[in-house]
Amino acid sequence: MKKRRTIFTGPELVKRDRFLVDATDRVLGRLATKVATYLRGKHKPSYTPQTDCGDFIVIVNADKIRFTGKKGKGKTYFTHSGYPGGDKILTLEKMMAEKPVKVVQLAIKGMLPHTRLGAALIKKLKIFTGQPAQYAKLPRLEV
Repeated sequence: MKKRRTIFTGPELVKRDRFLVDATDRVLGRLATKVATYLRGKHKPSYTPQTDCGDFIVIVNADKIRFTGKKGKGKTYFTHSGYPGGDKILTLEKMMAEKPVKVVQLAIKGMLPHTRLGAALIKKLKIFTGQPAQYAKLPRLEV
């Protein structure tokens, strides 16, 4: 009787697709979980946890994303320069006014592994505030 072996997908066997996501009137957290799933490759039957087998994702209209509850004034983003007194705290409202792309990127990055694999996965994500014409023909991913 033969043993059955588990087949692990290596980087050379991965087939990557490209998807377009329109963030207009989408809730940030729900959009981020779906995009993180596709970046990771968990939607594929050939998913392997230690391999980058996800797809490329392009998000457009990041400035038109929606939030639930009282997150506008309650949610804060913290950065520190490394110098004494170099901390900066921004609310979600200010962050959306200054850097809406960063808000979406941080939400998705937090749902990926915090390892070298996660760093490789986040490079397959492009986020825009408008709608660039060169990505109009990509297949749409409904979230």
